Amino acid sequence: MSAVDVISNVDQKMGKSIEALKSSLAKIRTGRASTGILEHIQVDYYGNPTPISQVAALGLADARTITVTPWEKNMIGAVEKAVRDSDLGLNPATQGNVIRVPMPALTEERRKDLVKVIKSEGEDSKIAIRNLRRDGNEQLKKLTKDKLISEDDERRSQDDIQKRTDRFVAEVDKLVQEKEKEIMTV
Repeated sequence: MSAVDVISNVDQKMGKSIEALKSSLAKIRTGRASTGILEHIQVDYYGNPTPISQVAALGLADARTITVTPWEKNMIGAVEKAVRDSDLGLNPATQGNVIRVPMPALTEERRKDLVKVIKSEGEDSKIAIRNLRRDGNEQLKKLTKDKLISEDDERRSQDDIQKRTDRFVAEVDKLVQEKEKEIMTV
């Protein structure tokens, strides 16, 4: 393994941390309806926990209503129960073969709670990125100790990893600010 491999590996993992943050921020709801809000919900499909997107079609009826259409009629009750029991505070209503999930309007207090959750997610991502930096630097030190790279290469590589860390942390801050602005906009 070379210093370039270490840097490439760290960069790749930091990119995955950003993707994970984007995914978790997409699940935090705003006043608008989004099918992404329901994607992490697990439905009891004949005794097996299964993602809702594998047992039903998700869609939008309007800006404030998500529609869930189970592919099997006998799954309507299980899907409705899974949505109701989720931590999202949603109250689905069944109309024939379609489950409608209206998105309640956000109160000021709820918006502030969501901003705290967003900032916590952002901080967790920053911690993950900094841990990756530390791991990369330790790998570089081991390469230097094993005389596979020079101390100058180690120093240059550590500077490169620090620049990448700074870039990814700035991206986390930007994503958190955008989501916070989206939540606080009435």
